[in-house]
Amino acid sequence: MNLAALANLEPAIYNREIMNGAHPPNAFIRQLPKAELHLHLEGGVEPPTLLELRKQHGESTTLAETEALYRYNDFASFLMAFKEVSAHLRGPEDYEFVAYRLMQQLKEETVLHAEVYVAVGVCLYRKQDFAAIFEGLERGRARGARDFGVSLLWIFDATRHFGVEEAQKVFELAVRYKDRHVVGVGIGGDEVKAPPELFRGIYAYAEDHGLRLTAHAGETGPAESIWGALNLHAERIGHGLSAAQDPDLIEELAYRQIPVEICVTSNLRTGCCKRAAEHPVKNYFDQGMMITLNTDDPALFGTSLAREYQFAQETYGFTDEHLRELARNSFEASFLPAEKKLELLSLFDAAAAR
Repeated sequence: MNLAALANLEPAIYNREIMNGAHPPNAFIRQLPKAELHLHLEGGVEPPTLLELRKQHGESTTLAETEALYRYNDFASFLMAFKEVSAHLRGPEDYEFVAYRLMQQLKEETVLHAEVYVAVGVCLYRKQDFAAIFEGLERGRARGARDFGVSLLWIFDATRHFGVEEAQKVFELAVRYKDRHVVGVGIGGDEVKAPPELFRGIYAYAEDHGLRLTAHAGETGPAESIWGALNLHAERIGHGLSAAQDPDLIEELAYRQIPVEICVTSNLRTGCCKRAAEHPVKNYFDQGMMITLNTDDPALFGTSLAREYQFAQETYGFTDEHLRELARNSFEASFLPAEKKLELLSLFDAAAAR
């Protein structure tokens, strides 16, 4: 069974197929240094990790019952699955634990740097003590950096369909913690219910306070949603699937070299893209857009960054040289300080030249 066929399976089944050796990524892809720029912390919690958490909370459950939380059949039910998994992250110790585990997974994928979305809007909606949670996140990040050598920055994600006032609270927290590895802000959630234009004021606020700007756009919404994100001064576009509908937008993105965080398996699993053959990732690349490959919510989609690279190669004909270019893009498009970016690019160039 090839990866295109595997992409249609439930995440838990997909994982078992891969783990049983159905199609492991090749050595070149496994060893290629990478950065990941579109990765949600909560969506990176693997079922065995969540099972451990549930048992720590005193729940009597099994791996099969935990895996059932990860099931969905469209974008709306995916959001519900994300909510179900996130609901088991309660206190700061939980967030420390999953942050550390995520960095361990990144190390195994030869990911040198990641910029990780945290669903701060969901924490506030649940009335969690976010100050304590952030301390847990930072403990997990610091331990992961020490033990695995992975660089990690946080992006605070507002849930757009909760409204502008709630998003403002998220952005204010990002400003508060911007000197503690919080690099930027973004808006996720239901793109159709809350278009980017609503958030113009708070994006200006974040920009004025030195935060970097991202936005999920063109995942479930039309090309106009991506234009709207650009009008917010978004420096990177999450997904950008619907740009394919607008040649002028493709030309604009290519001319300005706005990085687009492509998440192929995510788009297929949620039904935002119906068939692998219809995904525009290779057309974007051929048209000169600056794209990166990402996992989005790897545990919910049964993928990993190495598998995304392998999928791109097997399904769309990306050569090894193309994959090197995509991996280099991931460092170039990062929000790292210039000095650290140059350091990682030097490591990448040395490794890629072997």
